[in-house]
Amino acid sequence: MSRPPRVLVIAGSDSSGGAGIQADIKTITMLGGYAMTAITAVTAQNTRGLQAVETLSPQLVAAQIDACLGDIGADAVKIGMLGSADIAEVVADRLEDLGKPIVFDPVMVATSGHALADAATIAVFGWLMEIATLTTPNVPELAALGGRAALEDADIAFLAKGGDADGPEVTDLLVRPGRPDRMWTAPRIDTPHTHGTGCTLSSAIATLLAQGSTLEEAIEGARAFVRAALDAAPGFGGGSGPMGHQAVRPGWAT
Repeated sequence: MSRPPRVLVIAGSDSSGGAGIQADIKTITMLGGYAMTAITAVTAQNTRGLQAVETLSPQLVAAQIDACLGDIGADAVKIGMLGSADIAEVVADRLEDLGKPIVFDPVMVATSGHALADAATIAVFGWLMEIATLTTPNVPELAALGGRAALEDADIAFLAKGGDADGPEVTDLLVRPGRPDRMWTAPRIDTPHTHGTGCTLSSAIATLLAQGSTLEEAIEGARAFVRAALDAAPGFGGGSGPMGHQAVRPGWAT
């Protein structure tokens, strides 16, 4: 029996289970990977919003990363919510010479609208984007990072996600230095249960890269998994509900 690909997730915890570390673990597991975590922050939240957040110390985040990489190792890394500029710097320092695929989801605002990164933290994102294999901003995140032109000028590979844009279709655009753009378009799934879509997509991409997929193959597979999880949403909560990771059926990739 072959060993599963090892995926280290550096992100915050979502007490309601829809996003963050919890969504990452579900995604990686469903895709056949082995999930490890370095938790950056603990949140009290549900489908209606964020009630409280406590960021962990940079030293503890670094210790979690060192513990995982120093023993089990990793075939890919996914970075999500970081919580502070000091944590962002520690993460970048630890991963700079890793030599494995890194997917960076530049989380700034929760689905509920609450800010999850301050200006000082966002200022460190440039370092993380430089070392990442792929950065996955949504519409407002891309704008906050300076827009497409700024990332292209910095030779950053990124997937501009279109889920926050208006219209009956969702378009995601892959932009890479020196390579032709690649676009994926699909009908929008009409559902309020979209909590954790960004976390799920980036973790799925990281897992598929860890399995040996090309970047384009990983994005295609991750998009298919997210759409299947949206279709399988259990309908929990009175706000932006969680997706149905655990209910995704065989054949979702076709």
